[in-house]
Amino acid sequence: MAIDFNQATDKMKGAQEALRRELAEIRTGRANPRILDRVQVEYYGAMVPLNQVASISVPEARMLLITPFDKGALEAIVTAINMSDLGLNPASDGQIVRLAIPQMTEERRKELVKEVKAEAEKSKVAVRNVRREAMDAIKKDKELTEDDVRDSEDKVQKLTDDNIKAIDEIAADKEKELMTI
Repeated sequence: MAIDFNQATDKMKGAQEALRRELAEIRTGRANPRILDRVQVEYYGAMVPLNQVASISVPEARMLLITPFDKGALEAIVTAINMSDLGLNPASDGQIVRLAIPQMTEERRKELVKEVKAEAEKSKVAVRNVRREAMDAIKKDKELTEDDVRDSEDKVQKLTDDNIKAIDEIAADKEKELMTI
């Protein structure tokens, strides 16, 4: 058979994983080190991810503690956080950086829920594109009988439906997390 269901499955699961990564970076009212994943620090003339120049811990529910491996990188870390789009104000005591995660307003939560829905829709589009590719491959395979074509299309559709349902569940969990903080 020309269609590789394992490849289609892997691509659809990849869309789910990409969604999980994107949603992990959306800030909730709780401290999560993943919100700093996109922060790049200028360190000895090169831009490097924050987690490569410092350890990040969560001592309290709404506090991140950033401990640089090299104390000389402290100012660069503070600058990088200030320049990021996180909207957080780092507090440095010369040794470590503290990031207090403020309580979110209802309006901000609703904006973030919209972002979650947009990311989920992108993942659904990716899954649907995989479905389209798989359906095209099935139709182009001249060796398949009509019954094989129908069975293969049904299998691809079930796979698509399952993955879209999983994406909806991932998004719903994140929305619930955002609205209950």
